[in-house]
Amino acid sequence: MFGVGGPELLIICVVALIVIGPKKLPDLLRSLGKGMAEFKRVSNDVKSTLDDEVKKAETTARKREVDEEMERRKAEKAEAATAPTTTADNTAGNTAGDAAAQGAPPAGPDMTKDTKESA
Repeated sequence: MFGVGGPELLIICVVALIVIGPKKLPDLLRSLGKGMAEFKRVSNDVKSTLDDEVKKAETTARKREVDEEMERRKAEKAEAATAPTTTADNTAGNTAGDAAAQGAPPAGPDMTKDTKESA
C-alpha cells in the first residue's frame, strides 16, 4: 500500500490502541474507512470524467480530419469535372511519328515475304 508491511502495521495499531483507547478505536476506524471509500469514489469519478473528455476530444479531431478529407475529395471531383477532356480523335491510335517519339522503331515492310521469295 504505502510501503507499510506487516510489522509496521502492527506497531501502528498498537500505538493507536494506546493513544486513542479501545472504546473510540472502532469509531475512528469506521470513519477512516468511510473517508477512504469516499476518496476512492471521487477519484474514480474524476478518472472517468477525464477519460470521457479525452475520448470526446479524439472523436472531434477524427471527425475534423474526415471532414477535411471529404472537402478535399469534393474539390478534386469538382476540378476534374470542370477540366477539359480529351476527345476520341486525339487518342485514337498512334501514328508512326508518335511511335518514333515514344521510342518505338518505325514500322517497316514485312521482310519475311521478301526473303522467302528471293530465296
